[in-house]
Amino acid sequence: MAAEFDLARLMPWLGATVGDGPVEITRYPGGQSNPTYRVDLPAGSFVLRRKPFGPLLPSAHAVEREFALISALHPTGFPVPRPIALCEDAEVIGAPFYLMERVAGRTIWDGSMPEMTPAERRAHYDAMIDALAALHAIDPVAVGLGDYGKPGNYFERQVTRWTRQYRASQTDDLPDVERLIDWLPRTVPAQDRVSIVHGDYRIDNLIFAAGEPSVVAVLDWELSTLGDPLADFTYLLMNWGTEPDGRSGIRGLAGEDSGIPTMEAVVARYCAATGRADVPKLEWYFAYNLFRLTGIVQGIKQRVRDGNAASAQAAAMAERVPMLAAMAWDFARKAGA
Repeated sequence: MAAEFDLARLMPWLGATVGDGPVEITRYPGGQSNPTYRVDLPAGSFVLRRKPFGPLLPSAHAVEREFALISALHPTGFPVPRPIALCEDAEVIGAPFYLMERVAGRTIWDGSMPEMTPAERRAHYDAMIDALAALHAIDPVAVGLGDYGKPGNYFERQVTRWTRQYRASQTDDLPDVERLIDWLPRTVPAQDRVSIVHGDYRIDNLIFAAGEPSVVAVLDWELSTLGDPLADFTYLLMNWGTEPDGRSGIRGLAGEDSGIPTMEAVVARYCAATGRADVPKLEWYFAYNLFRLTGIVQGIKQRVRDGNAASAQAAAMAERVPMLAAMAWDFARKAGA
């Protein structure tokens, strides 16, 4: 996998940063956006994340922001990998990248957790909700992230952003997307809180401890910013309405028999931890989240066409754009569109 970039150029940088010696580099599977590698050296195991090669959409793949975010969060005790160093010199491997410590533990890819007991499933879901609530309780100003996002209504900004990103990578004319682009800005809910927003909080972006249901690292902060914490929470809630396919979807599986908490129980737990009375207008938030996902996947589709997609599964994912747009518009109609 090191053949993807010039190892001879990387070695001196690694030597100056974490130490010399034999190096083994393995690319992690997945990762539709920023290619990610395991780097094993005598000094330890590390993870390298880089921008994709080739032309990129404006503001996308910002590894510099990821590095700043985990550098601010790590001293607080919130579970993120220890940051090592950022390299903004594209001459080293062909794109900016950063290095962080590799966190040992378990990645759970399937939200149904088929190998676990009901009690174990419940404990893992509780840990996932509690970690998100802990993130949203961090004061951005206190950790030096007061300027990490723009002021104003988060969803208003995000609808504008993802409309722009969609337009920049548009390949087809989809009526459902056009309807959403018209409806979403006119119906944005009021915002009453500002927090650090992860932007892609789901089970496979977490590392759990080897022997217990605790979150030891939250990964993939590419879409993080300051904004409305309900963006993260309602994005996570969408898993309860997504068909189980070996990934994060758990539609129809929640309940006492499985141990997976119901959506109502998850809302109650998150609200208790964050001091909320409830989470209203779920259909609007689901429409927005699916619209945003449409924009993300449309970007992947464009990168497939440009030949610089980061994953072998990217082409299959790119074909989901019309389906995601249709699902988003269906929720918009349920919300009164």
